Amino acid sequence: MAAKTSLVEPWPKAKALRPGDSVAVIAPSGPVPAGRLAAGLAALESRYHVEKTEGLLHQRGFLAGEDGRRLAELRWALSDPQVRAVFCARGGHGVLRLLSSLLAAQSDELPLRPLVGFSDITVLHALLARHRRVTIHGPVVTQLGELPDSDRAALWALLESPQPPPPLSGLVNLSVSARSVTGRLLGGNLEVLSRLCGTPLADSLLHSGPVVLLIEEVTEAPYRIDRALTHLRHAGALDRVVAAVVGDLTRCEGPAEHPSALEVVSERLSGLGVPVLAGVPLGHGERNRAVPLGVAVHIDPRRGCVEFLDSVVD
Repeated sequence: MAAKTSLVEPWPKAKALRPGDSVAVIAPSGPVPAGRLAAGLAALESRYHVEKTEGLLHQRGFLAGEDGRRLAELRWALSDPQVRAVFCARGGHGVLRLLSSLLAAQSDELPLRPLVGFSDITVLHALLARHRRVTIHGPVVTQLGELPDSDRAALWALLESPQPPPPLSGLVNLSVSARSVTGRLLGGNLEVLSRLCGTPLADSLLHSGPVVLLIEEVTEAPYRIDRALTHLRHAGALDRVVAAVVGDLTRCEGPAEHPSALEVVSERLSGLGVPVLAGVPLGHGERNRAVPLGVAVHIDPRRGCVEFLDSVVD
């Protein structure tokens, strides 16, 4: 085990949560549908004490209210000493608009606590990775009421257990590379990751040691997936990537004569000469298995397995 983790320095972790602990729900991106939010809150409140703001259902066009409101809510959730974890209500669009203000935050202003979300929340995962914080790529609250019990149980376990989560197995290696590697799992939504190029947040993929890149996508045609991956390669953002893990590519179809989204991912990432494991049930599909970001993982392409070498919490 020690040999697998020798190149990946552990990041500090929060204390494990217990049922009944206080958690925050915030809407830092797009507007939140009330019905789906209510169902998700019911699932969350069955486990924890939920703190939320009055502006959770605000809407301004394609945003969950004005930038100032969303920023204030985010700052509260990330700094309030009573909050043990932060759940994002929805993805969508909007966090990148807050970047200049978020970059002003110092590490000592960000107490250790897991942040849970995906899609547009990829921006926050990258921000917190700059501060060496472990986060959770997992369901937004509007998904929680719709997921199978096993996906919710996996999320609670990440928040409450000091043990590494069980491995992801039964994956398909899309690359000719069968070399086992160890790296730090980082990433998220592909389109959002590509938009981080040219910002300080892209550094999280370059200054965290060897990286195992996690990607998922929704409603992006294969040529747009090609463009995003090619952009990341030319920008040097994938220079430290030693393996890739692919989640759902939901509603990413193109014309029949074009390669599929998965074929594009295989060609672009296999060109790095690294293992590319696909088939993780996470993202915008019917499942969204929560996984920790910022922890060491061991990739075994021959077995189609991702082994987690550390936990989210102590």
